[in-house]
Amino acid sequence: MKYIYSFFVLLFSFTIQAQSPANFSPASFNDPTRLERIKKAIPVIEKMYKDFSIANHFPGYAYGIVVDGQLLYKGAQGYANLDEKIPATTSSMFRIASMSKSFTSLAILHLRDAGKLKLDDPVEMYIPELKGQGLTNDAPVITIRHLMSHSAGFPEDNPWGDRQLADSEKDLKDLINGKLSFSNVAGVEYEYSNLGFAMLGYIIHKVAGLSYDEYIQKNILNPLGMNETTYEYTVIPKEKFAFGYRYINDKWRKEQPLKDGIYGAMGGMITSIDMFGKYVAMHESAWPERNDTETLPVKRSSIREMHQPARFISLNPSYTFPSGKKLATTGSYTYGLRWTIDAEHKKNIGHSGGLPGFGSNWQFLPDYGVGVILFANVTYAPTTLINTAVMDTLVQLAMLKPRQVSVSPILAKRQQELIKIIPTWDNTGSIFAENFFDDYPIDMLKDGSVNLFKEVGPIVNVNNMIAENQLRGYCIIDCKNGKLKLSFTLSPENPALIQEYHLIKQ
Repeated sequence: MKYIYSFFVLLFSFTIQAQSPANFSPASFNDPTRLERIKKAIPVIEKMYKDFSIANHFPGYAYGIVVDGQLLYKGAQGYANLDEKIPATTSSMFRIASMSKSFTSLAILHLRDAGKLKLDDPVEMYIPELKGQGLTNDAPVITIRHLMSHSAGFPEDNPWGDRQLADSEKDLKDLINGKLSFSNVAGVEYEYSNLGFAMLGYIIHKVAGLSYDEYIQKNILNPLGMNETTYEYTVIPKEKFAFGYRYINDKWRKEQPLKDGIYGAMGGMITSIDMFGKYVAMHESAWPERNDTETLPVKRSSIREMHQPARFISLNPSYTFPSGKKLATTGSYTYGLRWTIDAEHKKNIGHSGGLPGFGSNWQFLPDYGVGVILFANVTYAPTTLINTAVMDTLVQLAMLKPRQVSVSPILAKRQQELIKIIPTWDNTGSIFAENFFDDYPIDMLKDGSVNLFKEVGPIVNVNNMIAENQLRGYCIIDCKNGKLKLSFTLSPENPALIQEYHLIKQ
């Protein structure tokens, strides 16, 4: 009977240690007053938008703040139509320009997930006119992934691309057939290309049998409830459309909107804050990783894939925030989105948009669950600048912190086991990986612990683990005369064992 009992104890111990999706707990905000603090910061945000709009001659603008997958607050000022004095509202329809690119990328990922294409497929499979084209004879074949990450070797084409919005698929194919000019070989450099996203729009049509806008409407917009979002301005009631203006010689000049064409895949979408808030909410709702049932139009893992760097853009060692704060930042392009991270480890994801008559920006902090949106109806409105300031202000005023990674059962178990061992390093048991005592000789471990505990005295309290991920973390140990920091990393074995260890005085 004693041996049967021992067997079940061992079996239970293994079950607790073994990792599986069933015992995974997602990261979370352990802050009950977080939402209230965000709400208290809203009046400051409102004033920031208003002051900026006046200083930069916005005829009208609309904005939204999205928190934890909900449009928490929204507002608008000025006019959607200056001639008829129609006020801008959060239901006014603004052309969001290059913010459209992430929808095109999302549609490509949706097709990829359905097994209809691969990101590393050569573009010439779908656009034969591109075959053999490149800057050099040794240039690699251009792939869908190159198009999505602005690394196909095409030149930056913002001024030119902005005027191609209404071009047809035939116009695009004729352009490619006439041979393109390249600035780089594919896969080497980031260079912003509207042409590349027009090609993605064509590929969607070729693969899905629906035009890119029909495919996006059916598979992304309608499931999100963004039913009135469109690419064609002529179908929007006049009283709802935000007309675009250019500010010249101290007055506004109306810009002629362009009809929808194949280049709409790079910048043609027209939507409102009320609807676009649902799109930002979808991106926020892809985080954190979890076991819940999938409910979004595209798999959460594919949306998170859009939030990862795909092509490096730049490093700024002393980026100056609008507040005057200086931090090192680095930026990359993902798939239809921009990704930055600063020296405080804040990851910011989003995109701006600019066309004759319009400027827009959205961005969100996936680890913080907050996002901001701003649409304005003046040519190339500098919306990114103010949204960056708003986001920074929101984080500071509301004293926001990122989600806290959950402590996995195995990490907590190894902490408890290690705490019993470290004062003397006697009875080490079997919780260490095979490399451990080669890397940390037992005599060194014993001498190190003896000296540390002589300084700080016996253990009084062991604080909870702070997880860095499921297999790495640290805790602070309160001792009679000081504090120690215990950190360790577990191995990829199952059950995971301790492979790295540090104990230092705080």
